[in-house]
Amino acid sequence: MTAASGCPGAAVSFPGRDNQGVSIEQLTRAVDLLANQVGHWTPARWRDQGEPLHKLIQRLADQAADLSGAPRRDVPRLSDLALPDQLKVVATELAAAAPPDDVTAAAADEITTLRGALT
Repeated sequence: MTAASGCPGAAVSFPGRDNQGVSIEQLTRAVDLLANQVGHWTPARWRDQGEPLHKLIQRLADQAADLSGAPRRDVPRLSDLALPDQLKVVATELAAAAPPDDVTAAAADEITTLRGALT
């Protein structure tokens, strides 16, 4: 992962993936916006909002596994505070699996939709 040191607010980048153009840019932007939105939340702020993000992370991990031919694995359910980092890692794995543009764009759309739902 090249999420510039994993610090909150650090941009996610996908080295060597520039050939996929707009959809990778959309995915990068969606991940960055969501991680920045929730990365500073306290445990009290998370309340019951962590589960939808964890489910999204699992779906992205499953897509990455399917595309790379690896077996699907459960993404560990860590503290809500770890979810932004898990999202960055899984998004990097998805991009590394060389998804078609439609898959990448759909993932970006799903992340954006969840971002709008989290308050």
